[in-house]
Amino acid sequence: MGNSEQSRTLSQQILGFEEESSTAVVERGGTRAPLRRTGLWSHFLNHEWSSALLYLFLDVVSWLAIYRIAGWFRYDAFYATPFQFFIINLIQLGVIVTALYFVGGYDRTVEKLTLGYAAEHVLAIIAAAVVSAMLIYSAATFDQTMKPSRGVLLLSFAIFLPTSLAYRRWIRQYVVASSASRSFLVIGGGATAACFYEAYRNSPNGQQLEFVDVDEQRVGLPIAGEGSPIVQGNLAAKLDNLGKRYSGLILAERASSLSTHLLERLVRAQFQETRVYTLESFYETQWRYLPLGIIDPFWPLQSGFQLARTSPYHYLKRLFDVVASAIALIICAPLFVLVALVIWMQDGSPVLFRQERVGRDGRRFILFKFRTMRRSDEADEDIYTREGDRRVTSMGRRLRKLRLDELPQLWNALKGDISLIGPRPEWSKCAERYEQTIPFYHFRHLVKPGITGWAQVNYPYGESDEDAVEKLKYDLYYIRHYSLKLDAMIVLKTLYTMLFGKGR
Repeated sequence: MGNSEQSRTLSQQILGFEEESSTAVVERGGTRAPLRRTGLWSHFLNHEWSSALLYLFLDVVSWLAIYRIAGWFRYDAFYATPFQFFIINLIQLGVIVTALYFVGGYDRTVEKLTLGYAAEHVLAIIAAAVVSAMLIYSAATFDQTMKPSRGVLLLSFAIFLPTSLAYRRWIRQYVVASSASRSFLVIGGGATAACFYEAYRNSPNGQQLEFVDVDEQRVGLPIAGEGSPIVQGNLAAKLDNLGKRYSGLILAERASSLSTHLLERLVRAQFQETRVYTLESFYETQWRYLPLGIIDPFWPLQSGFQLARTSPYHYLKRLFDVVASAIALIICAPLFVLVALVIWMQDGSPVLFRQERVGRDGRRFILFKFRTMRRSDEADEDIYTREGDRRVTSMGRRLRKLRLDELPQLWNALKGDISLIGPRPEWSKCAERYEQTIPFYHFRHLVKPGITGWAQVNYPYGESDEDAVEKLKYDLYYIRHYSLKLDAMIVLKTLYTMLFGKGR
């Protein structure tokens, strides 16, 4: 999502939102307690399902009210019966809810106070408006008594867009305030817990962490050096107050090191009191990536992998790749000619850049892109394109910003070398290097690479081995959660990247 603090500041300036001063700032992972909110409203928002239910309720009520009032003001009686009105609203709400679900509009953990989410919300509503119009007017061709108004439909979505974003921001304000008074309880005081603390401190999460350990030798010591939280004891007493004091419990110890009684107590807590996270589930739920340190060689053998079996979506995705890439190639044909001409005029031929990449199951293929860099000896060049790289031409820099240099990859998608969505197809020279130095790097070859992907829209352009490690974390998350929902989220985030020139 980019720099969340900068995004939040921009978002506040544009939409005039400021968090209430009654809530104190929480140092990430620190010890300074915020002011507490009390009351039924705060208690309601403490439940994980509460905000999703509230968003859904407000979406339904506000859409019905907006659509009905917009029609009344325009004096458009374009539905012959109340049943028609009900069916049309049901279709529209279904499309709206689906679109917002894809961008995390009902997800409690998605930060809705950033400019990034605001842009994705706008794109989701625009997409919903287009799909709704297509469905409604298709239905109207079969039922001549139904005469939907384009003006009412457009006006309703135009009003619903800022309205739905505004109450999401308002509710998110109270969710942050109500959860800030509660901590995450972390069981563990060793190296694994210390690594988790460092990751949490550098994350956007603002809630406090409390560390408790069953090993008395670590009680009283800082979890990660001076200034970090102190490891506490008396785990039993803390477990008795789980639902009242803590937003969740995080298990930062191996299950084999815990007693049978404690494991049974954690199971009861999960089903009766509060959410219990393993480190893997916390990273996936809160931060949408998978750290390398908590997976093992048997990770792909876990249950739940769509890639591990024949899935209808696998074939549907290939069909979509063929149809979408073919249509895009036809539509973008004039753009291909224009871009090629400009590149040739500025820096001569060749216009296209060809490079061997690694695909699914390690298969090699030749990838095509528009050339954005000056011609040079590949053996002598840096394998990374860095910020302000002098090898990038002035035209190439513009193409990279808008991601237009990747248009020729549509041919690779049509052929089946890559998909439209998936991990970045890596240069074979880099892939060989990473497989020797980065643990579990070969797992990313379990899925077909793509023009855009989860790592590309969530992490800046990589220019070091460390960046390759970070992007692999997002690629592993994509492999684990391979689905239509995740692909739809990537499409919307990619549109945001292209429209706001976030490429490089």
